[in-house]
Amino acid sequence: MHATLPLLAATDFPPIRRRALETLQVNLGYVCNQTCLHCHVNAGPKRTEAMDATTAALVLRYLGASGATALDLTGGAPELNANFRTMVREARALGARVIDRCNLTVLFEPGQADLGAFLAGHGVQVVASLPCYTAELVDRQRGAGVYDKSIEGIRALNALGYGQAGTGLALDLMFNPQGASLPPPQGQLEADYKRILGERFGIVFNRLLTLVNMPIQRFGSTLVSKGQFNAYMQLLRQAHREDNLDAVMCRSMVSIDWRGYLYDCDFNQMLGLPLALQGRSRPHLQDVLRRDLEGNAIVVRDHCFGCTAGQGSSCGGALA
Repeated sequence: MHATLPLLAATDFPPIRRRALETLQVNLGYVCNQTCLHCHVNAGPKRTEAMDATTAALVLRYLGASGATALDLTGGAPELNANFRTMVREARALGARVIDRCNLTVLFEPGQADLGAFLAGHGVQVVASLPCYTAELVDRQRGAGVYDKSIEGIRALNALGYGQAGTGLALDLMFNPQGASLPPPQGQLEADYKRILGERFGIVFNRLLTLVNMPIQRFGSTLVSKGQFNAYMQLLRQAHREDNLDAVMCRSMVSIDWRGYLYDCDFNQMLGLPLALQGRSRPHLQDVLRRDLEGNAIVVRDHCFGCTAGQGSSCGGALA
């Protein structure tokens, strides 16, 4: 796989600083039941990296001490981590909102038959990846048969109350482009998703979130192989909007890897660019239990233009 960090190192991305911490985004490891072309984590069934119980407990300790109000669990498939359910229970007991970044097909993995009911029972917000409303494009990006299983997964969540009015169970879908292009306007695409999925399958959901494909890891390597990397970076830079800088997710979120090390965002984590903390070359959870990160300079490289291009992009969808 081609390394993309050397291609991103020289940057003129504007300097930005942290605000008060709101969200801990925690990568529970790279084990996944899928292997997706766009995956910036390079996750898959053959990966073995997984957060242990000691680190999971430290995450929960930091959640309570930091003042953050949300725990955003990702992977890989976070649900496959042995500590996933304990973290959900204890975070909810602390009063935090919990988000599960779910690939939908994990609902049908061995030992996960009650996963949907568990998520609903603890009021977990589900953000589910569905990169298109057609089978051909989803299966091309995520693997044969993934679309049908994903639709089945959404319908199972709907049956538990997810996406239904008045239940308080939020179900958001996540879209990312098929290739080296920016997502279409989020609102327009959400209307198309709701109409088409509703007509075909009776599916309902709350929001569609659009995410720009980052030129790193598996997707970045594919761009290099196809000779498209420079053109894609030019696209991101030309579409940069200064007003998106105020809303980028790294201002109020910290990313934690499966070993407990800290980064400004999940993308920096995958590039091995640790959070900047005076006196620490590679900050760990143990280093920040009694430290306030507000005002810290955020580590930026050229891939950051992916978050400010066009309507903007974040784990919460479009910024504009």
